[in-house]
Amino acid sequence: MSESRLAAGTVSVARIEFEVEFPPGHVACYLLEGDAPVLVDAGMPTERGLGGHDAALREGLDQHGHALADIEHLVVTHPHVDHIGQAPAVLAAADPTVHAPAGVRDRFAGDAGALAERVRANATAAGISGDQLDEAVAMARESLERDRSLLPPAAVDHWVEPGETFTVGGHDLTATHTPGHQADHLVYATDIDGERALLAGDAAIRPFRPVVIHDGLDDGHRAAFEAFLTGLDRLDALDPTPDRVYPDHGPVHDDLPGVVERHRGSLRRRLDGVREQVANGLRTVPGIAMAIAGDDRSVRYLLPEAMSAVAHLEATGDLVATVEDGVRCYDLA
Repeated sequence: MSESRLAAGTVSVARIEFEVEFPPGHVACYLLEGDAPVLVDAGMPTERGLGGHDAALREGLDQHGHALADIEHLVVTHPHVDHIGQAPAVLAAADPTVHAPAGVRDRFAGDAGALAERVRANATAAGISGDQLDEAVAMARESLERDRSLLPPAAVDHWVEPGETFTVGGHDLTATHTPGHQADHLVYATDIDGERALLAGDAAIRPFRPVVIHDGLDDGHRAAFEAFLTGLDRLDALDPTPDRVYPDHGPVHDDLPGVVERHRGSLRRRLDGVREQVANGLRTVPGIAMAIAGDDRSVRYLLPEAMSAVAHLEATGDLVATVEDGVRCYDLA
């Protein structure tokens, strides 16, 4: 099922939505009109979620007078499955120039087996065991293999560097690196119908903060919280401040400063909550993550967030770690 509507009452940018089973129930991509049609991100794979996503993309484009074959540029914010899922359909139907974050090139060149070994070592040291450990390792390997099959590096024509300005379809896009949710994540600022617009991917979402995944349970988890905060600082420093934000989840909005501040507050509350869980006697990552998840949420994506949080709090001197039977256990400093 798709929803395609004109965002902000303009014919220059159209939003195409795909239904998904996780909150907030949709993921979006954007069609930019101009000298040539530009697609920013590419939704979910057909076989994931509620299905029919190839039809959703085709129907959304059709509502604005285009077919898949018309797409001349595909711009990627980050390589999560719900944002590159229809890239193969676009590549098969058209011959677009593909623009993707430069960091993805090295990430996709990595060996899946070596990644699995690092994740197993990091997760084991964090106290993750049994089925949770096996799932975490399998998820890391499968995500890398799946995502680079959806966005083959050989299909990328332009590896976008942070801070770079480039032109697609008559639009000048300036890329800013906003890691934390995903380590290579870029947002793109441009002018649309007299407004400064931000094509934000999974950044600056209202009303919720994206989970701190960064690079999952790989070695980058130690810097994930600091990376997220750095990305928020970069959003705050955009000059001029965007008038309108086009995120891939949640509504289009005009409150970048407010959303950035709410995300900062959410990160502070998460760190405070982790500190409180440790004070209450939960000394390992699995216990902390399960306490955060409660009865209503899956612990899967809270494991990397909890693991990154304790690493951040250890680095700032708020927590001290001791290794007990091969597992890092945390106490208040």
